[in-house]
Amino acid sequence: MTLAILDLAESAPDAQLLVLPVLRLEESLTISAPPGFPNLEPYLDATGFRGKSGETQKIAIPLDGGVRAAIALGLGDGSDDEQARRAGGALARAAGTSEIAIDADALEPTVRQAVLLGALLATYRFTEYKSEADASALAKITVVTSDVARATSENARATTIAQAVALVQDAVNTPPNDLPPAALADIALRVAKENGIEARVWDEQELRAGGFGGLTAVGQGSSRGPRLVRLDYRPDGAELHIALVGKGITFDTGGLSLKPAGSMVGMKFDMAGAATIVGVLQAAAELGIKVAITGWLCIAENMPSSTATRPDDVVTIYGGKTVEITNTDAEGRIVMADGIAAASEEHPHLIIDIATLTGAQVVALGDRTTAVMGNDEAWISSVVEASKSIGEPSWAMPIPEEVGDTLKSPVADLANMRSGNRSAGMLVAAAFLERFVGDRADGSGAIPWVHLDIAGPSNNESAPYGYVPKGATGVMVRTLIALLESRS
Repeated sequence: MTLAILDLAESAPDAQLLVLPVLRLEESLTISAPPGFPNLEPYLDATGFRGKSGETQKIAIPLDGGVRAAIALGLGDGSDDEQARRAGGALARAAGTSEIAIDADALEPTVRQAVLLGALLATYRFTEYKSEADASALAKITVVTSDVARATSENARATTIAQAVALVQDAVNTPPNDLPPAALADIALRVAKENGIEARVWDEQELRAGGFGGLTAVGQGSSRGPRLVRLDYRPDGAELHIALVGKGITFDTGGLSLKPAGSMVGMKFDMAGAATIVGVLQAAAELGIKVAITGWLCIAENMPSSTATRPDDVVTIYGGKTVEITNTDAEGRIVMADGIAAASEEHPHLIIDIATLTGAQVVALGDRTTAVMGNDEAWISSVVEASKSIGEPSWAMPIPEEVGDTLKSPVADLANMRSGNRSAGMLVAAAFLERFVGDRADGSGAIPWVHLDIAGPSNNESAPYGYVPKGATGVMVRTLIALLESRS
């Protein structure tokens, strides 16, 4: 990954562009500047700078017989953490230089942390396949402070979160020729080894022998076989156990229900759910979150071939339910069914699945808002509140009872979809997954389950905005970290 680093200093290095945070309180500007600087308000007034959140303005300041380059950063009234994160993102894009220094002591703690995290997230770049580096890209942010212990802790937290997001972005941005199922599994194994997380991988032979019919069916059309990865994070003192299940389709052609050529572009993003789990577990381990987490990465490549699963085939999912395949391009729910069924065997307190599952999510909620569904209103609300608290938009959606009727099959327990039926596609997919959620250990009902459809938000096809770069976004990593910390 290419991500700026956070450094510390008690005074701003002369060679670095100096960031001047500016609050607009009522009608006046409050400018944070080091001792000895002149009154800067006339300089900013002359440029039309008003201190709006995310507004930036470069200025040259006469100082000690010379000139000091600086950039003013508007933070509005400083009352909104999300606006502060976005302002940090605007700063990272406007800097135009490789190093900046920001006077952190003048800012309130939550604002300071939000600005730094937003700036750090916005510095992400995927450069693995670039032959030339961008010399003007922001690579170092020096936090100028007199409280080194506090700043060290804040910098470490921001770096942990940003690196978890960047890990997901790197994996999702990687071309599919270099990220077959085994390679994605290897990333998970590396993160597990580095963080003391137990891991197990099932290859295609073990999946078939173990009864994982969904992963086997979807992956059998590819020469690069499927994988199932289980990651176990078990911190001392944890009382809550949450299972995370992620869709990891490393490339989706649609299988024999072949996508149009234009619709295949971008299908490397179809493994974002599985990658999200790896990022979340890395951050959980580094932050010491006191929640037990089991991650299930359901990884396959959906390709057409003489060995590919056909429409009309019947597949036996882990645990015994049978599924009639009516469309091989509805493959994500098939691999996820294996993962949800396997996760249910351990009776966790909650199952959360994350998947780029349906194009219908984009139609319903657009490119930036994650759909949240499930069988437990309290947990759904908790996820939505967590996403709101850290600035990742989400919206709760229903799973009406009647949408399940479209999954009836004359030959199997259910069908993976009803061909030709375009109604409520996102909700139908969620209704399918719900069929594989097991019961609580005490038999009192279904395990609480939340489904996150990130089909649109996982990839930013437009220009960068806020602190979100173009390309893979790493969406829901920060939401899930916030949720886990709230229960730690």
